[in-house]
Amino acid sequence: MPRSLSTALTRTLGITLPIVQGPMNGGSTPEMVAAVSNAGGIGSLAAANFDVPTIQTKVAAIRALTSRPFCVNLFVLDTPAPAADQVRDALDRLQPIREELGLAHATVPGRYCDEFREQLDMLVALKVPVASFTFGLLDAASIRRLHDAGSLVIGTASNVAEACAWEKNGADAVCAQGAEAGGHRGTFIGEPDASMIGTLALVPQIVDAISLPVIAAGGIMDGRGIAAALTLGAQAAQLGTAFLMTAESPIHPAWQEKIRGSTDTSTRTTRSFTGRPARGIVNDFMRRMSAFEDVVPAYPVQHALTTEIRKAAAVANRPEFMSLWAGQAAGLSRRRAEGMPAAELVRALAEEARAAFG
Repeated sequence: MPRSLSTALTRTLGITLPIVQGPMNGGSTPEMVAAVSNAGGIGSLAAANFDVPTIQTKVAAIRALTSRPFCVNLFVLDTPAPAADQVRDALDRLQPIREELGLAHATVPGRYCDEFREQLDMLVALKVPVASFTFGLLDAASIRRLHDAGSLVIGTASNVAEACAWEKNGADAVCAQGAEAGGHRGTFIGEPDASMIGTLALVPQIVDAISLPVIAAGGIMDGRGIAAALTLGAQAAQLGTAFLMTAESPIHPAWQEKIRGSTDTSTRTTRSFTGRPARGIVNDFMRRMSAFEDVVPAYPVQHALTTEIRKAAAVANRPEFMSLWAGQAAGLSRRRAEGMPAAELVRALAEEARAAFG
C-alpha cells in the first residue's frame, strides 16, 4: 500500500492531497472552493447553471480567496428544442404540486439553459487552472483551446467506453463516477441503467483501460474511502456529499437534516426532477412522479420546468418537494461535527486516509 498521499496527479495539479471537492450545482460556493484548495486539495465550482457574467464573478471571487489551483465544472449540452406537446404534458403533470405550493399555473420558459458554448468560451478567457465536464464528451478542438489557455481538462466517465473517449479526445484525467454517487449521472455512451457500476468495480477497470490518471467518485465520505480508491489505482478521490455538510455549504438546512438522518437505503436515482438520472434522498415528489420517469422531458427541459417548484419548496421549508441530492454513504456524515469548516474536513480526511494505510 502507498505510504504517501502524493500521486502523479496531485503533482500535475499542483496540490498536496488527493482530495477533490466535487462540483455540486447549488452546493458549492467560492468560499468552499477556496477553503478546500487552501487546505491542500482542489475545490470545484459547479458553473453549469450560471450565465457568463456570473461565471466571471464567481471565478473572480475564488481568485480573491486563494492563489491555489481550483476547478470549474460545466455540463456538455446542446441547445434543447423540445416538442410543444411534450412541454405542455410535463407542465400538466406538475400542476397539482404547483397548486400545493401556492404557485400560479406555469408558463413555458423562454429558455431552458444557458448556452454551453458561451460558458466554455468564458472558461477559456478566464484561463481557469482546471476545467471539468460531465453529461457529454467535449470535442478535441475545445480541449486544445483549453490547453492553449493553460487549463487542465478532466472528463467524467461512468463506464470504460466513456473513459476511452475522453482519453482519445485529449483529456488530462478522468473522473470515474460510480453508481453510489449523489446527484446527476454523467453517462453519455449507452443506457444509463447499464452504467450503474459501483465505484469498487468501475475504478480498476478504467485504470486498466486508459493511461490517464483516474479520480474515483461515488460513495466516498471519509479517509477509508480515499485509501480504498488509491489502492484500486485511482490517483485522487472526489467527494461531494461530505462537503454539503460543511460550514461553507449553501444548501437548505432541511436538506442537510435529511442527509444527516439518511441510511444506506435512503437514496435512489430519479429522472423526475431534471430529466436526467440523479441520485437523491427519496421524498414525496419522487414517489408521486415515479410513474412518469420514462416520459418526462430530457435535461435541461424538465430541470427548467421544476425549478420554480424546488425554489418555492425551499422557501416554504417543504423538503418533500426539494431535490435532495446525496450519495449512498450520506449517513456517514453523522460521524462529523455539524457545520465543520471545509478546510477542517480536508485535514480530517487526510489524517484518516493515512491511518487507513497504517
